[in-house]
Amino acid sequence: MKFISWNVNGLRAVVGKNFREVFEELNADFFCLQETKMQAGQLDLAFPGYQSFWNYADKKGYSGTAIYTRHQPLAVTYGIGIDEHDHEGRVVTLEMEDFFLVCVYTPNSQDGLRRLDYRMQWEDDFRAYLLALDSRKPVIVCGDLNVAHQEIDLKNPKTNRMNAGFTDEERGRMTALLGAGFIDTFRHLHPTQEGIYSWWSYRFRAREKNVGWRIDYFLASERLAPRVREANILTEITGSDHCPVELILD
Repeated sequence: MKFISWNVNGLRAVVGKNFREVFEELNADFFCLQETKMQAGQLDLAFPGYQSFWNYADKKGYSGTAIYTRHQPLAVTYGIGIDEHDHEGRVVTLEMEDFFLVCVYTPNSQDGLRRLDYRMQWEDDFRAYLLALDSRKPVIVCGDLNVAHQEIDLKNPKTNRMNAGFTDEERGRMTALLGAGFIDTFRHLHPTQEGIYSWWSYRFRAREKNVGWRIDYFLASERLAPRVREANILTEITGSDHCPVELILD
């Protein structure tokens, strides 16, 4: 079973580039999107054999998540059930027969860390949401988590320490989430692999130089670990400042 997650940084823009071709070529069972940056009715994008579920931000042109699926879910929920967090279109959850699939776009702490306090509250509430799901059946979490967990996960850790996405607080919350019973599937299979990133700044030819960050993830409940066959970062796919990430389960 193949899962794809991609922060498209504006779906309408990526559709004008290569999205349809990438979608069809990857041929996934579940294709999760973050930062769709659109509202209902702005784009008619259907694929044969798939149904789709969308969570739009109240604010136009901002955030937004979606999941395309070949498989009929038992239930679909939007947000995490906390009003403070549920106006930015950040979470779509599908309940399947033997797992939950959660597509998430984690809030950015922003320049000057002006949203770090909010981010910390989000992290705690989102972890509680995932643990409640995990108490019922295993969970697969994918998306742009807006954190490089370890120094190996970004090109320049020394100069970026305490910048948004690499603060001690954000990294600590990721450690806490993994410690609560989840695995980082890429590091599970590739514990020491360096130089593999999922996001590059549009500035300074960063992608060309591979000056990047690994901030897009597939996490999974620890009891799914024996089923993790592949976890890949598809760096060759362009169209966004992020590339897709992939999980294949037996």
